[in-house]
Amino acid sequence: MKTEILSILQQSLQTQQAMIQEIDSLCAIANVLITAMKRGNKLMLCGNGGSAADAQHIAAEFVNRFLMNRRALPALALTTDTSILTAVGNDDVYDHVFVRQIEALAQPGDVLAAISTSGNSKNIIAAVQAAKRRQCATIGITGASGGTLKGMTDVIFCAPSHQTPRIQECHLVMWHSVCEIVEQALCS
Repeated sequence: MKTEILSILQQSLQTQQAMIQEIDSLCAIANVLITAMKRGNKLMLCGNGGSAADAQHIAAEFVNRFLMNRRALPALALTTDTSILTAVGNDDVYDHVFVRQIEALAQPGDVLAAISTSGNSKNIIAAVQAAKRRQCATIGITGASGGTLKGMTDVIFCAPSHQTPRIQECHLVMWHSVCEIVEQALCS
């Protein structure tokens, strides 16, 4: 068991070390968010499964606090309203669960962070298309291949792995790095 756990931890560390090659993407994401929030725009996040949980986690980091006591920063997880999610999934199609919220809530200049480990989730791709129609900046958060999102978002972060657990670990490190930079830029 110790050998297996050690192997998992080493894989995780190696993958996170490889993220250094993605530093330009992290800077670009932070700049998009800083620019939008300085204008008074908001961040919307969406994802499925573990990525939905990440969307909620990161929205909370911006709205409440990350490392410093400061003003709330405008962020919203589109994954949290079960009445909207189930109504759209039941009455329309599941691919539109985030689209309908973007149509209702997005303003020009807002930012959509679309999280998909594969980069190919249909409802995430539809959300990016809807955000673009609403003149929002789009950020793709994916695994190594980038999937379909790679060619359609304004900025993309591709975690350097094809394994979902390693991708999700990188996503968390990436988001925490970006939160810290945005918080420092806007609130210190």
